[in-house]
Amino acid sequence: MRTDIFARLDREPEPPKIEVPRMTRTRLALFGGTSAFYLAMVVAVLLSTWLVTLDWKIMLFRPYQQWPEIHGFLDYYVVLGQRGPTAVMVAAWLGWRSWRQHTLRPLLCLGAALLLLNVSVGAVKLGLGRLGPHYATQVGSAELFAGGDIFPSGHTANAVVTWGILAYLATTPRARRYLSALSAVVALGVGLTTVYLGTHWLSDVLLGWAAGLLVLLALPWCEPVLAVAESWILALRDRLRERLRDRRRLVPSLPVASGGPRPGFFPQRPAGAEEPVRETVPVRETISVRETVSVRETVSVRETVGVARGRTPVTRA
Repeated sequence: MRTDIFARLDREPEPPKIEVPRMTRTRLALFGGTSAFYLAMVVAVLLSTWLVTLDWKIMLFRPYQQWPEIHGFLDYYVVLGQRGPTAVMVAAWLGWRSWRQHTLRPLLCLGAALLLLNVSVGAVKLGLGRLGPHYATQVGSAELFAGGDIFPSGHTANAVVTWGILAYLATTPRARRYLSALSAVVALGVGLTTVYLGTHWLSDVLLGWAAGLLVLLALPWCEPVLAVAESWILALRDRLRERLRDRRRLVPSLPVASGGPRPGFFPQRPAGAEEPVRETVPVRETISVRETVSVRETVSVRETVGVARGRTPVTRA
């Protein structure tokens, strides 16, 4: 048995028993509190309260001009909140976990989380249509219903969901605590970075954190549907494998010469059956038949040529 660290990278012989998170009272309480905070942020922006005033104060302060030395680093750091690169990185890790643990649940959870994120965040973005700080037209205005799409912050919400899904799928309490802290730091940094760069208002980031957390808290409700989907996909895979095996059994494994007949068109003789008797034709009879046929063909060709030249064909007795 391997005892080094690389042994943990091997595929497990059997699917491990993984405890699926359930919608507990604590999770329900967090979901309800986060939903109330989400609604309060939306109402505060709609009514142009103190939150919008704070947005403008931070925007006019222009953090990217106050601390320009960190601008270059934060331009790269904010990529941790972009959906494309982060989804590819996390999907690669969860794909390896799916292979190792003989289950599709990690990849299905990621797909369900991103789907919920796109639907919920995208609907609010398009519905409120808020403009970003760089495109603001009136000082003190909430810039709503102006054709924008930055409220809530998609970078922030995506950072919460993409990195938080690793903590949600952790198999040990210790790994879940470490990954929760790591995802919280990354999501917090991505949100504040967008405010520093001037691409989002502070209220956009606050609503983005709440939107991403709501998606993670709602995932236990999706677990029964994901279990059914996994069973259906695995059953379909087994049926396809069985069909491929049946096709391989029909085609013999004997090599076939180039240009020869395909083995699948000719049935094989069952085992134990007697070989059919073949009639042997004497060589002399075969030669005489071939000579007779060739003579007749030669005579017919000469007669045809004679008729073409105007000669009368000679009738043989």
